[in-house]
Amino acid sequence: LKQSTLIIISFFPLSALAQTNQDSISNNRWWNFHYQSTIITQAHPAFHAGYSGNNSLKSGDESNTSISSTLFFGAKMWKGAAVYFDPELSGGSGFSKTTGVAGFPNGEVYRVSNAAPQIYIARLYLRQIIPLSTETTNIDDAINQLPGKMPTSYLSLTAGKYSLMDFFDNNRFSHDPRSQFYNWALMGNGAWDYPANTRGYTYGLTFEVVKPEWALHYAAVLIPIKANGAMMDKKITRSNSQAIEFEHKYNLFGEKGTVHFITFLTQARMGSYTQSLDFATLHNITPNIDTTTAIGHTKYGFGINIEHSINSNVGFFLRSSWNDGRNETWVFTEIDRAISTGLQLNGNLWNRKEDHLSFAFLMNGLSKEHRNYLSAGGYGFIIGDGKLNYATECVAEVYYAFKLKNTAFTLSPDYQFILHPAYNKDRGPVNAFGIRAHIEL
Repeated sequence: LKQSTLIIISFFPLSALAQTNQDSISNNRWWNFHYQSTIITQAHPAFHAGYSGNNSLKSGDESNTSISSTLFFGAKMWKGAAVYFDPELSGGSGFSKTTGVAGFPNGEVYRVSNAAPQIYIARLYLRQIIPLSTETTNIDDAINQLPGKMPTSYLSLTAGKYSLMDFFDNNRFSHDPRSQFYNWALMGNGAWDYPANTRGYTYGLTFEVVKPEWALHYAAVLIPIKANGAMMDKKITRSNSQAIEFEHKYNLFGEKGTVHFITFLTQARMGSYTQSLDFATLHNITPNIDTTTAIGHTKYGFGINIEHSINSNVGFFLRSSWNDGRNETWVFTEIDRAISTGLQLNGNLWNRKEDHLSFAFLMNGLSKEHRNYLSAGGYGFIIGDGKLNYATECVAEVYYAFKLKNTAFTLSPDYQFILHPAYNKDRGPVNAFGIRAHIEL
């Protein structure tokens, strides 16, 4: 925590300098530069645990810190085309080496073997815009968004390395753990085993048709060679993931909202929960999902995502998702059914217009096949207590984002109440307390 504090303090001179530079850069229409850094420290006190396994959340006192820093570069190439390049540094880990809770309480950490800070390329992609209308609108200078005029209707083709969450399952009130809710299952639809490497990025193509009131998004991308892996499988005929999302903007009782419908299909060398359990029963051993990996196993599902402004100071969101749950979780987290909802209150209500206060509640569930596998002592890459007394995993989260006046610095204390961590009635509840420092230029 002391080290984190020193890092935070060192950002203030950088913040002032970068902000000055940014003012001049934002007037340049062919390139831009942005920066973010986020530090999250979390702790949980000891909690009840009837038993523990290899992937259990540690029942004793625990605290962890994570850090990420990202540079965002954008440049226009030819008419309608832009390239984006985002080098990133991240380090640290979550509770218990990021295991023990399906809706993990820190969306800034990953299941990596080495928690030391590492530098890598997060994004490197080309985006081509093809106008479908002569009418345009002005867009602001922002992260991975160049300022200027954008047609109100257009086709878009994106190719390269990026996060699929950049283009899918967006929500104004619940999407980014660097500035909104911490929890993994509040970044997007929890039951979408969204394709990515260990750090959340993939390679592929995304095609979009955008109109003023609706949009259609389609993506075909690579997935890892093995579950929660860093290396991507380039044999796309046997291993790939596809997603389609329809987005519709609406106006209800004079207030704006957006609804997203998403469906997804992933093909990979996934193990089957039922086959693994049958094999283990036949040989009188503990089930291991790796005994049934095969070419051609799939995971499919769908989700809905709604954001709605109740009034100018209150926003509401709701997500619900489902996947078939027959084969192992491959890339994100072990959730087969999910629902989440919450509110965001703007600081205008108490004369702090740049602050906000947010509340959320989520419930995660497993398919019958998945829970039977865990009950018999099987393990996934996120959860597994050696046995299971099944119950829905429930999380309540509240945070306050406090923006320091005339700076790019936001401080956000957070609290999460986790009931039935990893779907187990015999463990918990867990109280997780956090503090986040975030700078965005």
